[in-house]
This record gives sequence, C-alpha cells and structure tokens, in this order.
Amino acid sequence: MLYYLFRYLDQYYNIPGAGVFQYISFRAAMAVITSLLISLVFGKNIIKMLHRMQVGETVRDLGLEGQKEKQGTPTMGGFIILSAILIPTLLFARLLNVYIILMLVTTIWLGLIGFLDDYIKVFKKDKEGLAGRFKVLGQIGLGIIVGVTLYFNKNVVVKERNTKDRIMVEHVNSNVIEDIRLHEEALYAKESIKSTRTTIPFVKNHEFDYAFLIKWIGDGYRSWSWLIFIPMVILIITAVSNGANITDGIDGLATGTSAIVGATLGILAYVSGNTVFANYLNIMYIPFSGELVIFMAAFVGACVGFLWYNAYPAQVFMGDTGSLALGGIIATFAIAIRKELLIPILCGIFFVENLSVVMQVSYFKYTKKKYGEGRRIFKMSPLHHHYQKSGYHESKIVSRFWIIGIFLAIVTIVTLKLR
Repeated sequence: MLYYLFRYLDQYYNIPGAGVFQYISFRAAMAVITSLLISLVFGKNIIKMLHRMQVGETVRDLGLEGQKEKQGTPTMGGFIILSAILIPTLLFARLLNVYIILMLVTTIWLGLIGFLDDYIKVFKKDKEGLAGRFKVLGQIGLGIIVGVTLYFNKNVVVKERNTKDRIMVEHVNSNVIEDIRLHEEALYAKESIKSTRTTIPFVKNHEFDYAFLIKWIGDGYRSWSWLIFIPMVILIITAVSNGANITDGIDGLATGTSAIVGATLGILAYVSGNTVFANYLNIMYIPFSGELVIFMAAFVGACVGFLWYNAYPAQVFMGDTGSLALGGIIATFAIAIRKELLIPILCGIFFVENLSVVMQVSYFKYTKKKYGEGRRIFKMSPLHHHYQKSGYHESKIVSRFWIIGIFLAIVTIVTLKLR
C-alpha cells in the first residue's frame, strides 16, 4: 500500500525522498524491520492472550528428557509469524504483482488449514487434530492453484538471453543494479515467453524443461506440459509443507531452519529478478520476480522475531498454524523463481526429517510382516527425536542442525557459479 502511496506522491508532487520506495532493497529492509517489530512487540501480547485462553499444548509422553515441562506451553503461535509476514508485505510490496498475490494466498491458505488442525487439538481435545487426508487435500488444492497460476497466467514468463550480441557487464554502479530495466533490452530478447523450464544445479547453460517428459506425445507436446508441471507443483508443496511440519518438534528447530532457507531464497529471488546479476551468473531471468524479495524479507524477519520466544525453553509453539505455512511458503517461493530442484539441498533438514519418518515406518511394517515383530532403524523418528533418545540436549541438536542448514544454504548459493 505504501508503495503506491509514495509512488503517487513522487510522480505528482515530486516530494523529496518519496522515490526511494521504488527500490526493492529499501522496501525489503523496511519489510524485515517491520516484521521483526511486529513479532517482537506484539508477539508478547499474543502469548499473554493465548495464556488467558488456556491454549496450551498437550504433549504426548514419548519418554524424552524435558518433555513434561513443555506441557501447557501456549500453541498457535503461528499467528505471530503469519501476522509478521502479511502486514509488512501488504505495506511495502506491489500488491498487483502476480507472485506477491500467489504468496499471500499460500500463506493464508495453509495458515487456515494449520489453524483448523490446532483448533481441533486444543479446543475439541482431539489429539489427532485434523485428519491427515484433509490436510493433504488442502495441500493438493493449494498446489492446483499455484500450478495453474504459474502455468497459465500471462505475467508469469521468462526472458531468453540474446545470443548474437551478448554483452558482458563487468562494472556496474548501484543505480544500474537497482533499475533492472536499463540493460534488459541489451541482454535479453524483447519478447517474454511462457516456459516450464527450471534451473538444474551444477549444470551450465542448461535448464530442465518439464515438457520434455511428454515429448513422446509428438508435435504439440508443449501444449500438454501442464499435465506434468501441475502434479510436480502439488508434489513439491505437499512434501516441503509436511517436512516443515515434521521438523517442528523441538524448540526453535523449524523456526531457525526456515529463516536460513528463507534468507537464501531471498538472495536467489533478487538475482533471478535482476538482469545484471542473472546475466553475470548465467541463470534464468524472470521478470517481475524481484518483488518477491520484499515478501521473503518479511518472512525471515517473522521467523527471527518468533525465535525470540520459541528458542529453548520455548515460551510459545507455532503449532500447525505456523509450520504448515512455513513449508508451503518455501515450496511455492522456490517454484516461482524456478529453483525447486535446489530444494533437496537447501531444505536438506526438512528432507532428512521427512525421510527418517518414511524409512522408520516402512522398515517397521516390512520387518513385522517378515519376522512377526516390527524393528526400527532409529531409536525414534523424526530424526531429531533419535538424537534426543541418544542423550543429546535439544538445544545442542537445534544448534547443530542450524549449522548444517547454513552449510547447505552456502552450497545452494555456490551452485549458481559452480557449474
């Protein structure tokens, strides 16, 4: 909203300083500051309100150290995160941008599904919460919305690099970097194209096109590429959303990991939406996607601010209201900037946590069928509980997982040049 206000003031009244709102970097900085303030200042009041409403977590007895002390800790703290994401985005982003609209829909959609699950657990006293099939249906519904929008919307396009007269930009000043229109015509083709291509890590001068998977259809196969693209979007959103949900098992783990992933995706969005950086890094240029940096700045600020209260010992849990939304936001964001194939690296913590559950359950069922008695690979799943059972304090587990997350983030960024 403020973007449009200050743009109007700059154009019609030439007010000094109003033009600064045209810069993505400035609005991103304002978004992260605002989200931090919202989560820190209002978070305390929301926690007090949850206490008054007796919205306490019911903790199952898993025989883990320090588990009983968590009984009664307020849950549904995801409201703090969602508020700290949505308000700065509405204030500083260009709300008519298709990518921003998509991220707002994702945040609200999964936030509502998570809230329904928490509501059933807390107020209906049903420990199982929302049935798993309904969660998955909600995730599939969002996947369809995201997939259809990214495939059919006329503003979701990419621009191919000019091959005849490639310009190597070695020295640019800050004005050139901020105003991506200056070199767009020189570096890229005039016409934007619809495409289902995405970035392949570690491979130079090549992108993967989902349409190639149905090339066997024959001529005109590209017009049917949505049959592959949309199911892939559904799969990615469902997997990452559940991964974040599973990771939210000990204080600060999902929050801190999400902040690391979000900061990395923000960098990738900035370079993907900037002609100069995209040309230098030899990656796909995606018009209008730079606006996503404002959203992700709010996302990171919200996670860091929430961590103030969620770090060990947690004063509040995010619940499914927050965890489902965090994973879905990360997945949708990565797909929007054509970096979803980097998710197994960047979201390695989520991936391993998810995998540990799948391995544990599958192996237990297999051995029970074969030997008549179920056996386990891990002492407990997800993986962070295995380490708790092994005697590690949860704060040490969280810190080490964060370190691994930072390492994976660095590797993800390095893939832009290591090809």
